[in-house]
Amino acid sequence: MPPSPPLRERTAGPAAPPDAVPPDPPVAGAGRRRPERAALLRRIGLRVLALAVLLGLWQTVTALQLWSPVLVPSPAAVWQALLETSGTHDGVRGYQGHTLVEHLGISLRRILIGAGAGVAAGLVLGVLMGTLPWVRVVLEPAVAFLRTLPPLAYFSLLIIWFGIDEAPKLWLLAIAAMPPVAVATASAVASAPTALVEAARAIGARRRQVVTSVVLPSALPEILVGVRLAFGIAYSSVVAAETVNGLPGIGGLIRDAQRYNQSDTVVLGLFAIGVSGLLIDAALRLLSDRLAPWRGHT
Repeated sequence: MPPSPPLRERTAGPAAPPDAVPPDPPVAGAGRRRPERAALLRRIGLRVLALAVLLGLWQTVTALQLWSPVLVPSPAAVWQALLETSGTHDGVRGYQGHTLVEHLGISLRRILIGAGAGVAAGLVLGVLMGTLPWVRVVLEPAVAFLRTLPPLAYFSLLIIWFGIDEAPKLWLLAIAAMPPVAVATASAVASAPTALVEAARAIGARRRQVVTSVVLPSALPEILVGVRLAFGIAYSSVVAAETVNGLPGIGGLIRDAQRYNQSDTVVLGLFAIGVSGLLIDAALRLLSDRLAPWRGHT
């Protein structure tokens, strides 16, 4: 009886040919991308469906003539207003000599300057309020007072101080944007992780180094949320800022069209503000994800 082969020879499988190529390793995360892509497509589909339903209801209401077209303009009337304000028709360029894009661009420039100044001031005040207790005691009531005031409440005073040109509009947007950033920054800075702050101090970091290297990075996600809120408030205040001498400007366009009962142009201006506001908020969310990718994972 021949001897049995060694155990290694019995258990080993058939030898691979010398020219065989090993299979590629599985790609990490490939299994997760498909469900995420399907979920994204599902969300987009639902939103498009909801938009189509709302547009259909709007068209149905206007077709039934339940209200006067002056009160509820039809989608076709708003579309016609878009065409008329986007070019030159019968020798008239846009609305009051400026196209819709130009009106919107001027308002966005005002928001960028005014809200940008308010965000910068809010960051400085928030850091001071969060790191120096006596500054918080002194400034917190004033910031809370400004936060509760509607923009129109102090716009008349700004007109008395600065006239009817650009200055009162920019000041109004800056004052409207400053409190949410200051409150969010102060709260985030004050709640910075104590262990990290103490560790930085233990290795000899100075107060400024602790603030810039430990406190502000940990507070960045909350600060960015405050910035988003600030730009949202400033954007919603642009119509109030442009109630006086607001042409050209999207808020001035809405106010002027309201005087002549041009509801289709008013609705068009509201759509322009809403769509551009959504794009700005999406850009700020993307910026927040890039600057603070650890948000929600700590």
